[in-house]
Amino acid sequence: LGVFLICTYAAKEVTKKTKKAKLYVPQIDCDVKAGKIINPEFIAKCPPGCQDVKYRVYGTDIYASFSSVCNAAIHSGIIDNAGGKILVQKVAGHSGYRGTFSNGVRSLSLPRWRESFIVSEGKPRKGVTYPSTLEYSSSKSTAVKLGDAVRKEYQTSLVLTPVTQMATTTPTPTTTTTDPSTTPKPTTTPTTTRTTTVAAAAKTRPGLHRVRDIAFRGTSTSTSNRNILRPNTGIQRQEPVAAFWRAAGSPAHLAMETDSWKPGLSLFDTGFSSKEELKPKPLEPASQGNPNCKVDLSFLMDGSWSIGKRRFQLQKQFLGNVAQALGIGSSGPLMGIVQYGDDPSTEFNLKTYTNSKDLRSAIEKIPQKGGLSNVGKALSFVNKNFFLDANGNRGGAPNVVVVMVDGWPTDRVEEASRLARESGINIFFVTIEVAAESEKQNIIEPNFVDKAVCRTNGFYSINVPSWFSLRKVVQPLVKRVCDTDRLACSKTCLNSADIGFVIDGSSSVGTSNFRTVLQFVANISKEFEISDTDTRIGAVQYTYEQRLEFSFDKYSTKQDVLNAIKRISYWSGGTSTGAAISYASEQLFSKSKPNKRKIMILITDGRSYDDVSVPAMAAHQNGVIAYSVGVAWAAQDELEAIATDPDKEHSFFVDEFDNLYRFVNQLIQNICTEFNSQPRN
Repeated sequence: LGVFLICTYAAKEVTKKTKKAKLYVPQIDCDVKAGKIINPEFIAKCPPGCQDVKYRVYGTDIYASFSSVCNAAIHSGIIDNAGGKILVQKVAGHSGYRGTFSNGVRSLSLPRWRESFIVSEGKPRKGVTYPSTLEYSSSKSTAVKLGDAVRKEYQTSLVLTPVTQMATTTPTPTTTTTDPSTTPKPTTTPTTTRTTTVAAAAKTRPGLHRVRDIAFRGTSTSTSNRNILRPNTGIQRQEPVAAFWRAAGSPAHLAMETDSWKPGLSLFDTGFSSKEELKPKPLEPASQGNPNCKVDLSFLMDGSWSIGKRRFQLQKQFLGNVAQALGIGSSGPLMGIVQYGDDPSTEFNLKTYTNSKDLRSAIEKIPQKGGLSNVGKALSFVNKNFFLDANGNRGGAPNVVVVMVDGWPTDRVEEASRLARESGINIFFVTIEVAAESEKQNIIEPNFVDKAVCRTNGFYSINVPSWFSLRKVVQPLVKRVCDTDRLACSKTCLNSADIGFVIDGSSSVGTSNFRTVLQFVANISKEFEISDTDTRIGAVQYTYEQRLEFSFDKYSTKQDVLNAIKRISYWSGGTSTGAAISYASEQLFSKSKPNKRKIMILITDGRSYDDVSVPAMAAHQNGVIAYSVGVAWAAQDELEAIATDPDKEHSFFVDEFDNLYRFVNQLIQNICTEFNSQPRN
C-alpha cells in the first residue's frame, strides 16, 4: 500500500509539472493593439501599469482592433492595473463603438472599424489550443516573453489556420482540410489526372445564366466563335471548355502555379490544392512606386462562364496595363486581385507583388474560374478578408475596390456594397457590354451600379460598350483611383476635416481656467488623425482683438499640434465674439482645402460685446459647421445663434470650466454622426 501511495503521489507531481509546462503564456506590452496580432484567438499576459490615457481604447465590451489590448482588458474589468492573463478573441468589425468610463479607464467612441475583439478571463477554452508565441503583422522580429525567458521570435512567412480550405483549379470546386500541425507536401499532379478532370467538368458545367444574342451587341459573328445557348436556367456565352485549362504537367502550367503563390498566403487564398507544386519564384526587388498614388487596390476580376475565353484574356491584358500605368511600389500603389464566379478567391494580395513587372506577369497566368457572376458575394469576401494588415493593408492608404462586370451580376450587391463602404472601402464599377433593352428583364437588381458605388455622381462608374474597347479606359480609371482627395468613402469623421478652435481669452476666464480650456482643446484634437492630408487643426484666440495662434497648414503631426496648443499664452481683455467669428472665417476657413469639412469649435464664458448672429450666419453660408461651447456666464441665445442647426446637437453648456471634459466624447460623436449622415450624391 505504501508503495502504491508513493507511486500515485509521484504520478500526480509529474502530471502537475507536465500541465505547468503547457501553460507558458506570451507577454505583451501595454501599447500593443489587437489589430497588430495575427492570431484570431490567444491568451496573453499584460504587464503592470497599462491603465494610462496614452493607451487608447475604443468601444465598450466589444472594442475596435486598434485599441490597446491590455487597457481594454482593464476597462472591461478582466484585470486591473497590476496586469494579468487575458483571453482575446477577434470578431467582426462594427458600425459603431460606444465610449464609456469604466474601471478607471475612459474609452472613446468611434463610428465604425473593420475588425473588433472581446476580452475575457485568461482561461483556455475547452478544445482550443493557444499559441505560446504570438504572430505580429510587422515583418520585424519581435521579442516575446515566455515564462522567465526572453527570446527572439521571427515572423514566419506562411500562416496556417486550424482549418485550411483549398479550392482546386477545376471548374467544379472541391474542398479538403489539412492538419494544422503538418505542412502539405508539394507534389506534381500528373498530366492524365488533369485531362480526365477537365473532360469530366465539360460534361457537368454550371448552369448557364444569361442570354447574349450577338445581334443584340451589334457586332459581326466573325469577331467571335461563341455559341449562344438558351437553357431554362438563364443565359451564357459558351466556348470550348478545354481551351480554359493547360495540362498540369506542362511547364507553362507549373510556371503559373509557381508564380502565383507567395509566402504569407494561405492555400485557400491562392486557389491551389495541396498536391500542386509550391516553389516560389524569386521576385524582382521592390520598387518605390508612384508616390502620388498611394492607394491599396483590389480588382474584382470577372471569371464567370459568360465572359468566354477571349474576353477573359482581354480582361487580363487590361489589368496588366492598369498595373503598368499605376506604377506599383512600396511607397505608391499596391494591387491585389480577387477572381469571382460562383465563389470568390484571392489570386494574390497586396504584399505579394511590389513592382509592376512581376504583377503583370502573374496576371497573365491567372486561369479562369467559371461559374456565375456573384458580385455581391465577392464584395462581402473582400470586405471581410482582403484589406487586413496580414495581407499588406497599410492603414494610411485609401482602400479601393474596382469591380469588373460582364453585363450584370447574378446576385444582389446593395447590402454587401453598403457594408464595404461603411468600412471605408471606395467602390468603383467598370461594366462592359451592359444589358440591351431586350435583356433587362434578366437583371436581378436594376440600377445595381448606383446602389453599389461610393458616390452616385458618375466618378465611381465607367461603362465600356465592348471588351475590345476596354484599353481606352486604362488612363481614365488610373487617374480616378489615384485622385485620393476625391476618394470619399475612405474619408471618415476623424481624417477629413479642417477644425478651427476659436478660444475666448477675455479677462473673466483667468489664467488657471484658460489652461483648462487648452486641455479641452487638446483632448478633442488628439482624437483625430492629423496630417497634411488628413484632419488639420488651427486656432484663434480673441478678446476685443483677435490673434491667429496657428493656421491649418502650420503643423502636420499630432504631437506638433498638441505642443502648439500647450504654448498658447493667455491674452486677457474684453469679449468680442462676433468679430472673432469673422476673423476665423477670413484667416482660417477661407484657406481650408476644398475637400475638407470646415468645423469651427468656439469656447466662451460670457456674453459678447458685439453681435454674433450676422457673422455666424455668414460662416454657415460659407460651409462652416459651427459648434458652440459655453461656460459659466455664457449667453444661451448667443450659443444657439453661433451653432449650426439643429442647435441641440451643436451647442453645449457647462456651469464651470472643470466640467468641460465631459463634452469631449459627445462633441466628437456628434461630429461623426453628422459626417456619416451625408448623402451619397
